[in-house]
Amino acid sequence: MSAPSAAAAPLASRPASLRRSVSNTLKGSAGNLVEWYDVYVYSVFAVYFESQFFSADDKNSTLYVWAIFAATFLMRPIGAWYFGRFADRYGRRLALTVSVSVMAGCSFLIAIAPTAQQIGIWAAVLLLIARLVQGFATGGEYGASATYMSEAAIPGRRGFLSSFHYVTLVGGHVLAQATLLAMLLMLDVSQITEWGWRVAFGIGGLAAIVVFWLRRTMEESLETSSIEAAKTGGAKASGSMRELFVNQWRPLLLCFLITAGGTLAFYAYSVNGPKMIQTAFAGGDVITGTWINLGLLTFLMLLQPVGGWLSDSIGRKSLLVFFGIGGVLYTWYLVTALPQQTSALSAFVILGIGFVILTGYTSINAVVKAELFPTHVRALGVGLGYALANSAFGGTAPLAYQAALKADQIDMFVIYATSIIAVSLVVYVFFLKNKDQNWLDDEAHMHARIAKRR
Repeated sequence: MSAPSAAAAPLASRPASLRRSVSNTLKGSAGNLVEWYDVYVYSVFAVYFESQFFSADDKNSTLYVWAIFAATFLMRPIGAWYFGRFADRYGRRLALTVSVSVMAGCSFLIAIAPTAQQIGIWAAVLLLIARLVQGFATGGEYGASATYMSEAAIPGRRGFLSSFHYVTLVGGHVLAQATLLAMLLMLDVSQITEWGWRVAFGIGGLAAIVVFWLRRTMEESLETSSIEAAKTGGAKASGSMRELFVNQWRPLLLCFLITAGGTLAFYAYSVNGPKMIQTAFAGGDVITGTWINLGLLTFLMLLQPVGGWLSDSIGRKSLLVFFGIGGVLYTWYLVTALPQQTSALSAFVILGIGFVILTGYTSINAVVKAELFPTHVRALGVGLGYALANSAFGGTAPLAYQAALKADQIDMFVIYATSIIAVSLVVYVFFLKNKDQNWLDDEAHMHARIAKRR
């Protein structure tokens, strides 16, 4: 694949501009929106395509569907390594362009995949392969996009602008829920089960093609000199696993521990929560349940800039501690009370409070991690630290919940989730500083001095 055009100078070598920063943030986040739509369309439509890939008589088919969802997270560390190394050596923009292309291909593959009735167990195998490759691309997307959007943001607005990383991440889930709602209003359940879910995956593939073009017009945030040095072998530390594990192991470990509780809470609240509501209203009005979920996820999406803006004023640590304390105290009530709700208002309020708590982590997690690493290993460090924790605790949360539900051991899931959030809370309190100099600030000051000399 040819590299995107490099007509514009890298962001790092140009004077800070709010307008340019916003423009590049929007271009970077558009791709993030589409990639995460492709991720969440699976969880939103799982109940409809489950019977297409597994026998309707198999009582474990639901567990199999969520096992495939969890398995894709095993590929994220590999994707984080590959694309992180790629982004640190050849630029953030090219890495993001390639990752969205991979996502598009896999979405189209799922959209046209034959069913279990047509090819038997190979239908499930094909679904697994497509999702594993998507997990590989998603692992690369997170680190590269979090790094790009943090680098593209100007000092003083970095929390606010980088929060759009999760605006679009949650926005992907919103679009997936909106797609389901539109189908429920126009089609019956049998039509969605038979072919509607294929349209949903196809939409993701088509949107990714548009983003492929859009990402080619973004400005690069990595210095041209760094890219050229990496290409000629003059910067062996760029994107190096040895550099990361030998000289940057402390921020890598910190990145992992910051992510652990946050990613588990994110999937427990934003994936399991809507599924609880969907199940609670399944015996009554499915459309009502979908409306509630759409409204809640939109609420979560709109909260992100608020959290980012607050962090620019009161510091990142304050928000993370708020999330940690809230997660430890509230998770038990959310998980046990939400499935029992039959009132739309009470269901909205219970999960809505959870989303307010969750915003303390989601709105700033990208910039917090980006601030930990120097430029030459930033995409690799952010991506790998996130992906390892995400694979261990985030992606397995829906499967762990379903297994606990099946075994009538929900209390064990709550204890597990609360314990992991508590570990991250300890890290937030004792190992983070609220407003301290960081790598992004140091680099911004350096480029400002260079610009003045010119």
